[in-house]
Amino acid sequence: MTTTVDDLNASVDAAHAAFEKGRAADPGTRAAWLEAIAAALENDADALVELAARETHLGEPRLRGELKRTVFQLRLFATEVRDGEHFDATIDHVDADWGMGPRPDLRRLNVPIGVVGVFGASNFPFAFSVMGGDSASALAAGCAVVHKAHDGHRNLALLTAGTVIAALDAAGAPSGLFSLVTGRPAAEALVDHPAVKAIGFTGSTAGGRALFNRAAARPEPIPFFGELGGINAVFVTENAWAARRDEILSGYAASLTMGMGQFCTKPGLLFVPGGQADGVRQVLSGALAGFAAARLLSRRLHEGYRQSVQDLRNTTGVDVLVEGDFDEAPAPTVLRTTSAAVRSDPSILRQEMFGPASLVVEYGDQSELLELTGLLEGQLTTTLQAEPDDDVSDLAARLTDISGRVLWNGWPTGVTVSYAQHHGGPYPATTSATTSVGTAAIRRFLRPVAYQSFPEGRLPEPLQDANPWRVPQRVDGVWQRPIRQGQTAGSAAQP
Repeated sequence: MTTTVDDLNASVDAAHAAFEKGRAADPGTRAAWLEAIAAALENDADALVELAARETHLGEPRLRGELKRTVFQLRLFATEVRDGEHFDATIDHVDADWGMGPRPDLRRLNVPIGVVGVFGASNFPFAFSVMGGDSASALAAGCAVVHKAHDGHRNLALLTAGTVIAALDAAGAPSGLFSLVTGRPAAEALVDHPAVKAIGFTGSTAGGRALFNRAAARPEPIPFFGELGGINAVFVTENAWAARRDEILSGYAASLTMGMGQFCTKPGLLFVPGGQADGVRQVLSGALAGFAAARLLSRRLHEGYRQSVQDLRNTTGVDVLVEGDFDEAPAPTVLRTTSAAVRSDPSILRQEMFGPASLVVEYGDQSELLELTGLLEGQLTTTLQAEPDDDVSDLAARLTDISGRVLWNGWPTGVTVSYAQHHGGPYPATTSATTSVGTAAIRRFLRPVAYQSFPEGRLPEPLQDANPWRVPQRVDGVWQRPIRQGQTAGSAAQP
């Protein structure tokens, strides 16, 4: 079934009504809703994983791990909601002697923005889909969610949504707080609906940019938090290459083929010293020899992968280092080019191959690396493979300019859910300066409001001097953390 525009409008209207009912829920209540979803997903895990395996070609171990991540994320967000950091409650009392003149009573906190439209991803049917990071963080912020199911696993999306809605109903959440729609007409109407106040998206650059433009063209433009992918360049210094060449190549092979290369953080570029093509080919071939190929997520993605690899290998200055194939379960392909070729044609560095393929770029001298970063577009991640004595401060600084996460002697696949995580980057990696992973993702769906000279009893609970919700408050410039049940004074120390 495909959702009609009328049905979409009804879902958004119900979501807005649910948002109005639930926006003032205290942190404990809202956290309990998230925990109820987590428990329900765990309870329905067998059925969800079985259906996911049929629709996505992903193996059961991978899917169970992804579902575990999804459940963990919900519970982590529940903890964050209870802590109340996201309110950023700030209180400035009346001060007749304030430096620029008398100050009135001012109090500010973050409030939820309203209904959020979320578009699920194809490559993570749990972690970036129905109850993935966008949906979970929007609910944690106090928003309502209307989720547009990805066609690549529509039946799974419907089953997951049923689990989520039943869990919220049983937990006493307002009806309509979460709903699911399908089909392109509903997707376009979701972006257009005046009650929708933001969009979360994970997907292709072309599809994301079209929706981004649509959101910006509304009479009331709204934020579009789009993750559009990236190339994830890795830079290997001469010293690291001399000391750890085979280790680096083995790690590269494992990372580029993880999940059949269908991760947004796959290393798509590896910059290495030139002149060792035969040795590199031999090591990579050995590292890939035991690779167990699997089918890609869909026929459409398989065709896109084939086309992108063929387009790049037919580009002047590019040749094949490790020959793969485009069978139903494709073997990995590694292409090769030079720094001279990419300076002549920078588009070589901007071709994403969504699948088990990557490009090795040979440079003549390490001094070229800083210049080569200038040819790159925005990245989700960049990586430095370097030795302790390498002077790479300028290169590292440049990488922070073009990426959201910079790694030292690691590999970008694997994005843990945590407090300090940042999963984003300059365009075209994303369309914002925010993160879609980690507790900071909640703040995307909040906006600050200041209250001036309000009576104490009419202020929202996080801004009252009595602080009935026991949230952190910054009072006259000094952070105060209330001691919660089970805490000691030391664990509640001021930051």
